[in-house]
Amino acid sequence: MMIHVVVFLLSLAALAKGADLFVEYSARIAKKLGVSDLVIGLTITSIGTSVPELASSISASMNDAPELIVGNIVGSNIANIGLILGLSAFIRSIQTDAKMHDRDGLIMIASTALFFLLVLNNRLDAIEAWVLLVLYVLYVFFVVLSSMDQRAYQFRDFMKFVFDFEYVEPVKEGIKKNLPGFGSNRKSQKAESQPSIWNLRFFIDFLAIVGSGCLIVFGAKYLIEEALWTAKQLNIPENIVGLTMIAVGTSLPELMVSVAAARKNKGGIVVGNIIGSNIANLLFIGGVAGTISPLRVAEESVVYTIPIMLFFSLFLLYFVKSDWMVTRVQGFILLVSYVGFIFSAF
Repeated sequence: MMIHVVVFLLSLAALAKGADLFVEYSARIAKKLGVSDLVIGLTITSIGTSVPELASSISASMNDAPELIVGNIVGSNIANIGLILGLSAFIRSIQTDAKMHDRDGLIMIASTALFFLLVLNNRLDAIEAWVLLVLYVLYVFFVVLSSMDQRAYQFRDFMKFVFDFEYVEPVKEGIKKNLPGFGSNRKSQKAESQPSIWNLRFFIDFLAIVGSGCLIVFGAKYLIEEALWTAKQLNIPENIVGLTMIAVGTSLPELMVSVAAARKNKGGIVVGNIIGSNIANLLFIGGVAGTISPLRVAEESVVYTIPIMLFFSLFLLYFVKSDWMVTRVQGFILLVSYVGFIFSAF
């Protein structure tokens, strides 16, 4: 038993460290290629923080454990709000703003509701998974475009962007001029004024990405194997293991970052990252995992844990809007609610 605990902890550490190194060195290379900080933050960093969940979900798909994936997605989202935001707010009250509620917060609620509707038949098919993936790509595209404008965009603007095909024109313009932030329209000038990036430092960064990728694959493989072993030995359903052990384990990096941000009075970053991470878990990770193989969803997830995830999401939005601050009392309520949820899951 002890050897399995050690392997589980080591694989979790490898997964977390691999994700951290992947984000750091991918951002370095992207910067050298002329990618703007904005695009790096909205793509590499946002997706990179979800790499542990993504890697473990892909590994679970390959191990024919689809219920573990859904448990991981749902459990991670609940942990992000109940555990991470709850603990961060309990340490120090977190200032929020209208944009968190009026745009991204409502997109998170809509993503949660859509995911719930798609799995009501106890499965997520490949076509439905592709719908989630396309919506995530459009969400990132919308955030990139709206960040270049001074106007405060809201949820209804995102709905118009998706259903009125407002993304078509920017794509056409992007093809003609190249997307802002990549700087290729000054390609010839850069080639003359800057030295080649293909040097030893670039090669080292590339090797670091390969190494971090190996850590992620190694960590995810053994994390899932040990989780499945635990489920079998203790006769615990896969979705419960995903909901608790895997979800909390893969959320540890975000927990440490969020607590540090709260102590430095940067609470807005905490809420923004949690909302962004929850959207990525539902649309990106759910989409990727579902395209690999259809996901079976346990009846308990449909009637209990996914509605609880929606409840926690609504809880978050209410706290964000109440005096535009998540107080220490509200943080304590979230923590107690999360502990109660974990006990009820067993």
